[in-house]
Amino acid sequence: MRQSLALVLLLLALPAVAQIYKYTDANGNTAFSNQPPDGTKAETVDLPPLNSVETAGPTPAVPAPPQNQTQAQPNAAAYQVLELTDLPNGEALRANNGSFTVGVAIEPRLQPGHLLQLLVDGNPYGQPTNVPRIQVVELDRGEHSLSVQVLQGTETIQQSQTINLTVQRVHVGKP
Repeated sequence: MRQSLALVLLLLALPAVAQIYKYTDANGNTAFSNQPPDGTKAETVDLPPLNSVETAGPTPAVPAPPQNQTQAQPNAAAYQVLELTDLPNGEALRANNGSFTVGVAIEPRLQPGHLLQLLVDGNPYGQPTNVPRIQVVELDRGEHSLSVQVLQGTETIQQSQTINLTVQRVHVGKP
């Protein structure tokens, strides 16, 4: 049984050690083959070693904190930084179509199971997302308040400070 297994492994390994030959055919074209051509001078080609990538083993799982620790500190801040970015500071936002992008600075990174929810004038805007760039579309002109919440399911984990801004849009028609 062992001899049969060794023979099968040897036969499988033979193509891995095959030689490559380079020669010029009758039409003057350069050709490559794994067998030397009959009656034609062929030179062997030394191939560089194959590329390989070392794989890392699986990372050890981080143990979840015991349930009593999370219940003992329900109001503890999960994130040291949670704020809206890419908004004008003390100036009006000029967006003729009322569309703009809001960035969210968050440290450490958003934890698994947490989602970001933008609040416009205290009301949820759009769907919760795990992407720290939120698109606001066709917001009416005037003054608005914006903030962002971190949600876990339907529970609010943390909320950023509210930013007030004025959206200016082109108004065609009656003043």
